[in-house]
Amino acid sequence: MAVNKESNGYTFGFAIAMVVVVGTILSLLAIGLKPMREANNIQKKQLEILSAFIDLDNAGISRKNVKDKFQEFVNLEEAVVLNYKGEVIDGVYDVKGNIVPGSAFDVDIQQEYKDKKRAGEHKNYPLFIATQNGKKLYVIPVVGKGLWGPIWGNICLSEDMNTIEGASFGHKGETPGLGAEITQKFFVNRWIGEKVSNESGEFTKFEIVKDGSGNAAEKKVDGITGGTITSKGVEEMANRCLVVYAAYFQNLKNSAK
Repeated sequence: MAVNKESNGYTFGFAIAMVVVVGTILSLLAIGLKPMREANNIQKKQLEILSAFIDLDNAGISRKNVKDKFQEFVNLEEAVVLNYKGEVIDGVYDVKGNIVPGSAFDVDIQQEYKDKKRAGEHKNYPLFIATQNGKKLYVIPVVGKGLWGPIWGNICLSEDMNTIEGASFGHKGETPGLGAEITQKFFVNRWIGEKVSNESGEFTKFEIVKDGSGNAAEKKVDGITGGTITSKGVEEMANRCLVVYAAYFQNLKNSAK
């Protein structure tokens, strides 16, 4: 019996068959490429953490050698996860607020920030401990929103748990030459030397300014010309995230007295 290729039945049948075949192929590809994607995500996170206190280009650190370099500088066994009060938790919060097994490196702060179902008190705040030239450093991941999409970064505090020694910022879709400039050294360097807390150990907010007064005043950082909204996004994410860590460091200092 000849198949009528002009019929609607044939057209629908062919379309359904193609959807099944293509869907199967895509599913198999997704499964097959999953280990590669996971490895790439790990390398990306390692590079971002290291970039808070190391110039990756000058140090010759890339995806090819980041695993060994990360282990050289960062001890994941010392990393902790904090709750919104700055208290260490044994594990990580799931979306329902239950503490489940997990580590600081497992926390996807960007996903947590986007997840509107996750209550603020159930967010995880990872803290990484690094050692460079015999000095202990504290690397704090931050996440927020720019003009066109997510922004994120890592802020590195010195041994005093208060002075910013380095930082790195990233974005997904900010405008080149404007908001995207948050990734550049000239903007990052404006944060170096700033204090997170005052002499009493209380967190004090940062302010991104556009009048050029950042160099002359504490807790003020000059923003990006033409990138006001993105700059303010960096201000918001730094203040929202750092206040949690400031509380943790103050408790740590008090317990050591």
